[in-house]
Amino acid sequence: MNVITLPGLIDIHVHLRDPGQTEKEDFSTGTLAALAGGFTTVCDMPNNKLPIFTYERLQEKLKLAKKTAHCKVLFYFGTLGDNLVEFEKVYPYVAGLKIYLDKTTGGFILNSDRLLTVFEAWKSKKPILLHCENEHLYTLINVVRKTRKKTHICHIHSKYILETLIKAKKEGLPITCGITPHHLFLTRKDEKALGPFGMMKPSLPSKEDNAFFWKNLDYINVVESDHAPHTIAEKQSDKPPFGVPGLETTLPLLLDAVNKKRISIKDVIRLCYDNPRKIPNLQESKDRIIVDMDKEYTINGIGIENKM
Repeated sequence: MNVITLPGLIDIHVHLRDPGQTEKEDFSTGTLAALAGGFTTVCDMPNNKLPIFTYERLQEKLKLAKKTAHCKVLFYFGTLGDNLVEFEKVYPYVAGLKIYLDKTTGGFILNSDRLLTVFEAWKSKKPILLHCENEHLYTLINVVRKTRKKTHICHIHSKYILETLIKAKKEGLPITCGITPHHLFLTRKDEKALGPFGMMKPSLPSKEDNAFFWKNLDYINVVESDHAPHTIAEKQSDKPPFGVPGLETTLPLLLDAVNKKRISIKDVIRLCYDNPRKIPNLQESKDRIIVDMDKEYTINGIGIENKM
């Protein structure tokens, strides 16, 4: 038996659907999934059915999570550029600010013309996180260059984005980036087999993109699940929503890559604990998880099939 101990992992990008869409998931089931996957801290995004754009909604969400969550849950605040007066009130209660510049669940998209104004209004040292695809990346880089605000680009999905961010990092800009397991382990060729279950934003990368990610993994700061569950009925409907779950499968996929000598345990700790802790400036955790590196099982969409 090859048993190792890891720090309790941190996922800085999840969508737990609570409040407002608990038919998909709630804080109880979502945090149980996190613990099952080795994550003892998660940071939840603001694009709920009723988005977390006010201090009052944030407080309601905090109270609900305190009652029902099984692990530590932190929250991001959101904006469309029209709630800047709320910023000062929420600083003590959030892990950062989340901005959407491209299509996502809920459609809460900030006009890029307001990006500089929002960056200047955010006075906290906590990070600004962005859903930013190819089209708006140049604008974003210029805003970071002007403001020098701590910025994290979520779920990179193309060679172009990572190449651009590598240049920005070498320039000394305060930018970090994350990648999801589905963008790291899947490519467009998987879309046909997965059908609506492979629909996500951003979409899956090309084979060339994927190879570039692996070759330049040292420039990627975190692996973030972008855990975004939906019901099977929704995914099989005429208008399937974007998003896939990932809290339970992120660590097994990475450890499988360790066993295949693609990455090291040190990489896993850097991507899933060290940097995810530093980005929102969290304290060191005493949480620990234990993993049997020889354990084999198959995830089949229904449950886990153990291989004896």
